[in-house]
Amino acid sequence: MLPNLIATKYGRLMAFFFLYVTEGIPLGFTATALATQMRREGMGPKEVSAFVATLYLPWAFKWLVAPFVDMFRSQRFGHRRLWIFLMQLGMSACLMGCMPVKFTQQMALFTFLPEQFHLVFNLFTALIFVHNMFGATSDVAIDALACNTLSEDERGLANGLMFGGAYIGQAIGGPGALLVIEHFSLNAAFFMVVGAILAVTFLVVLPMKEPMGIVREVCGGSKFRAAAGEVKEFGVTAFKAFTGSRGAFVGLFFALLPAGAYSLSLALITNVAVEIGMTDTSIAHNGLVTTICAAAGCISGGLISDKFGRRKSLAVYLALTTLPTLYFAYMMYHYNWIMPVEMTDAARPVGPAGLILAFWISSIAFALFQGFMYGTRTALFMDVCCPKVAGTQFTAYMSLLNVTIAYSSWWQGISIESWGYPITLTLDAAFGVVCIALLPMMKPVKKQ
Repeated sequence: MLPNLIATKYGRLMAFFFLYVTEGIPLGFTATALATQMRREGMGPKEVSAFVATLYLPWAFKWLVAPFVDMFRSQRFGHRRLWIFLMQLGMSACLMGCMPVKFTQQMALFTFLPEQFHLVFNLFTALIFVHNMFGATSDVAIDALACNTLSEDERGLANGLMFGGAYIGQAIGGPGALLVIEHFSLNAAFFMVVGAILAVTFLVVLPMKEPMGIVREVCGGSKFRAAAGEVKEFGVTAFKAFTGSRGAFVGLFFALLPAGAYSLSLALITNVAVEIGMTDTSIAHNGLVTTICAAAGCISGGLISDKFGRRKSLAVYLALTTLPTLYFAYMMYHYNWIMPVEMTDAARPVGPAGLILAFWISSIAFALFQGFMYGTRTALFMDVCCPKVAGTQFTAYMSLLNVTIAYSSWWQGISIESWGYPITLTLDAAFGVVCIALLPMMKPVKKQ
């Protein structure tokens, strides 16, 4: 008989750590491992970037599903436990459904489609999109379960472990899957990722015995109507919160602007790694190092901002992200690596050693600087939230951040194919510092 982890303090900490690992694994697998294979099989930067953009869109609309997660429950199987269980099964099913799809040719499973590879690619993207919808819904249920089961003196450590688990999950799904692909096959990586998710589903989620929470009564209508009403109420409350102070209103635009340079964390860097001849093992090693640097940056950046001031520190961090970006733009121009390489060309060039070294230097420095930014930016959004509606307002800010990542990945893919890598990197760095002008207006709200 497997233990009910949420029945004890250390069990709860372990449970939420592993639940967040399952959130990080699919993101690392799709945004890193699959994007790498797409580029290897001839997908262009515009297509790969558009694919990565679709990964973040479902996470931008978590607030739409939250009322339904709250409203629809099962007393027998547990309220949030059932949602988490079903969503993780859905995530796994979508990934398994993607396995037969080849990125550049039609498989027998999809013979009802015309023989045009982009339709198959769109079907593959649709499956991954649905997979992320399941993941975002699972995240809502996990966070709700944490709010209902963690005591106040457990929440600080628990949140640290949860975000640490997400980073570890990304390392497993990204660099870890690339190592499996290199030594075995892509299908083996699919099985590894699905197996890791299902291991948590059946060893952690299934044995849970969720405590009964507060049952929300539905008066004068169906649960669907009640949930839809809560979505409307969320929008009204968020609008009032955004207009409640100048800092909160400016924060809305700050969330919709790139927080520093982004390109060295999105599909651009994956495209370049493949083009310059790095193996899956080399990309995996790079991913492990940059993940560690980003995690260390999150912790150290937050500590520095507590000492020297949030907005001043964040302005420095945002500017720092542009330095490795501009350095890599210069090195690509220096080595005349301007436009994307056609991966199907047998005579395609191989990246010189100096460019590969620049790739390592840039990606590691960028991961550290972006890590500085992440934790501090989140704290700044907390600073400008109105205490009375902080939960709603903060959720809205976090949703908008995913919109920014999605459109950044999308435009960068188009820019790469139109103007090349150095110009795209330079534009990304220029756009990334625009938000610094808003920081002086984002004064913290006085907490009562």
